[in-house]
Amino acid sequence: MTEQRIGIIDIGSNSIRLVVYERTAAGANRVIDGSKRAARLSEHLDDVGALKDETIKELVEMINHFRLICAHHRAGQIRAVATAAVRNAANRTYVLQCIESETGLPIELISGEEEASYGFLGMINTMAVENGFLIDIGGGSTEVSLFKNRMLVQSVSFPFGCVSLTRQFARGGMLPDQHLKELEQHIADAVQKEPWLKWSPGLPLVGVGGTIRAMGKIHQSLVKYPFESTHNYPISGETADELFEQLRKLPVEKRKNFPGLSKDRVDIIVPGIAVLRAIYRVLHATHYIICGAGLRDGLFFSTRFPDKPRLDNVVMYSVNNLAALHPEAPMHHTSQVNRVVLQLSDLLLPKLQSRDRALLFMDIASTLHRIGASIDYYDYKKHTFYLMINSRINGLSHRELLICSAVASYKSKNRSKQVVSAFKPLLNDDDIVMISKLGTLLQLAIALDRSETQAIGRLDAELAEGKLHLRAARADGMLAVERKEVDALASDFKKLWGFEPILHSPDHH
Repeated sequence: MTEQRIGIIDIGSNSIRLVVYERTAAGANRVIDGSKRAARLSEHLDDVGALKDETIKELVEMINHFRLICAHHRAGQIRAVATAAVRNAANRTYVLQCIESETGLPIELISGEEEASYGFLGMINTMAVENGFLIDIGGGSTEVSLFKNRMLVQSVSFPFGCVSLTRQFARGGMLPDQHLKELEQHIADAVQKEPWLKWSPGLPLVGVGGTIRAMGKIHQSLVKYPFESTHNYPISGETADELFEQLRKLPVEKRKNFPGLSKDRVDIIVPGIAVLRAIYRVLHATHYIICGAGLRDGLFFSTRFPDKPRLDNVVMYSVNNLAALHPEAPMHHTSQVNRVVLQLSDLLLPKLQSRDRALLFMDIASTLHRIGASIDYYDYKKHTFYLMINSRINGLSHRELLICSAVASYKSKNRSKQVVSAFKPLLNDDDIVMISKLGTLLQLAIALDRSETQAIGRLDAELAEGKLHLRAARADGMLAVERKEVDALASDFKKLWGFEPILHSPDHH
């Protein structure tokens, strides 16, 4: 299978973005290029609400630039979509004709409902949330959707976004009390027409788009959060309100120095968070969760898997995708380790609380434990940890991702304490005990295929008289290498689990 590439261009109201996706020869999907240009299209409308000619000309230049980048990557397919700013422009037909004739690219003008459903698809394929509301605040529109059992139930697209509201209520980025009241009333009037928004209280509000990501970055800077990613980051309602008031009080010039806030957003961040809060209150939501994926990811999944764009298992899809991105890891060895570790986990993990999560962690850690070797075999565990923690393994909380990465790269309890100390307060002492137990269990499974020849065809394992008896029910050869490795591990294993593993010689009748 050769690699295939897809370019996706998103003509939004606040920015225009390009993402180039590649499917590698091993069948993994990854982003290989991306570009973003600030556009603020909804600011460039004339008195009758039409996009001006010079704006259209700039748009054409940007899209041609993106098209060239796609051509350099030999993308077999380019999908370009336009959202609210073009949708709401009085001269939208003319705008689309200009772009298409000047760039040769057909532009899909998507409706608010389609925008919501692509945003939903991007979110649901990168998060393990069952029920909730989804909000996407763009520059010129805001989509709110309700989902239950991972299915989209209902959605609405409101014709306001952070750029258009800034223009209307917060000239120069300041939002004094009176203007804030007017803005909130404006939102309340729109929400009034959608009574279903009040019918499902007590659910999380998942946010996609620049406004909520910016809020997450600001919060992480303020609390000195030890983790880089905002994807799957929770924020309480109170915290959002405090941040809002802090930012609202600051003059725009001072806001530029606010930790975590990008210069592009100093004026639109306050009206943006005002929308979030207003909707949050109407929904009676429990908390916010930030999602780093959205419209472009949804477009990718619907283009790449047109028959079945929604994933059944978010976590294992991204784990297997990450494993396929590092094909240097010896696959037969990895699947053997995975098989053995899950068999041993079945026997030993009932003793642990949260057994189902622990089983999942073992599945993930054993599948990915060798990916670091793609950087360098020596010290590959260090690289495995780094790669796992910096690749989005979707569907895990930040704490769970840290645990999986620490288990996959486990060397010793002291080493784990060091690694984890950089990520205080995400992990506690109980977590370190769990990492050590699961880590030594993974080491045992690796030891049982130390020769990397999959010599053990079938393994029988039982606990008796304070020992873990391991017998190869089917084995090629004498397993001398494996037995040495298991013996070397035995005392560490016993310290953590309370019994030592013994690999018995295969019986030759």
